[in-house]
Amino acid sequence: MSTAERLSSFGESVFATWSRVAIENDAINLGQGFPDFAAPDFIKEAAIKAIRDDENQYSRSAGHPKLVEAIAQTFEIETNPLDEVTVTCGSTETIAATILGLVNAGDEVIVIEPFYDSYLACLKMAGANVNIVTLHAPTFTLDETELRNAFSDNTKMIIVNTPHNPTGRVLSKEELGLIAELAIRHDAIVLADEVYDKLVLTGNHIPIATLPNMKERTITLRSLGKVFSVTGWKIGWAVAPPHLTEGIRSAHQFLTFCAATPLQVAAAEALLAPEEYFNSYTAEYTERRDVLVEGLKSAGFQVQSPEGTYFVLADHTPFGFDDDIAFCHHLAKECKVVGIPPTAFYAQSDEGQQYVRFAFCKGVETLKNAVERLQTLRDGVGV
Repeated sequence: MSTAERLSSFGESVFATWSRVAIENDAINLGQGFPDFAAPDFIKEAAIKAIRDDENQYSRSAGHPKLVEAIAQTFEIETNPLDEVTVTCGSTETIAATILGLVNAGDEVIVIEPFYDSYLACLKMAGANVNIVTLHAPTFTLDETELRNAFSDNTKMIIVNTPHNPTGRVLSKEELGLIAELAIRHDAIVLADEVYDKLVLTGNHIPIATLPNMKERTITLRSLGKVFSVTGWKIGWAVAPPHLTEGIRSAHQFLTFCAATPLQVAAAEALLAPEEYFNSYTAEYTERRDVLVEGLKSAGFQVQSPEGTYFVLADHTPFGFDDDIAFCHHLAKECKVVGIPPTAFYAQSDEGQQYVRFAFCKGVETLKNAVERLQTLRDGVGV
């Protein structure tokens, strides 16, 4: 009477663990990536209106037509909405539906670490064989030789996350071009996790599906929660050619069948918001990033400013701790600030032990308060 063997090694999600630690220590939670400020009024009003308009029954399994059309309008490549867009209960479900719907037991799948923790759990449930490629610290760039060696004629899929959680990297055109070249050569699917596509603070995000000959082999994942501060709504979607969409929908219909109907209708309105909203959104997150990064540096961390996402990896080695877990417990107890130990996002390398991941999807005052608490670390490093 215990957890199934295929999942028993994963235990509790690292996000649940450290959110509980934050509560137990009355600490500021810069671990799990959810905002502590209100969502925009216009999206909340849209959801209320949808409920009052009786958009309260099951939607079409693959997505409410209003949202599907809005996704197609905002996608970078012309797409046939009803055949190529699938709405899910958040991108975590999209990941599961894609892997369970397209990957067979024994298929080889390449995962780039550090990674979002659901990737390996879903691949385990599908019975896939996983090849790991590491983004090596401190630059977290792709190593061409390692990537080439990871591919074979048995490679079914590669999962590519950019903008990248947790490093904050935005993969370059050259890196994406290398991935595309190898995917085409080995006839592999690319699962492009782009949920932070609107959170590019430095440089430019290039959707890999827009590269030559990549649309037909790419599944692009996006979501609503990060862009409109409604992570609890769990609205995500996949855009893929029909032959790949078929597998995604086959799994999705038996996982959740459909996402919440009124929230889909509200999401459709949100995606078509004026450009000023997105410009303001990016500017506000740039300010939050800079407050946290400068504060971490002043406290004694070694930090590279992230190009995208709302996460930053900070090197804690100046403080003399053996690993990330010990350091994160120290932070929670002594500084009353919680971060995430990044070893949870690694399966091959131990490079994550020297870092802690902080989220800056918090109000500026929350971040300033956290930074002030972290200054007590300075005494131990002679800064």
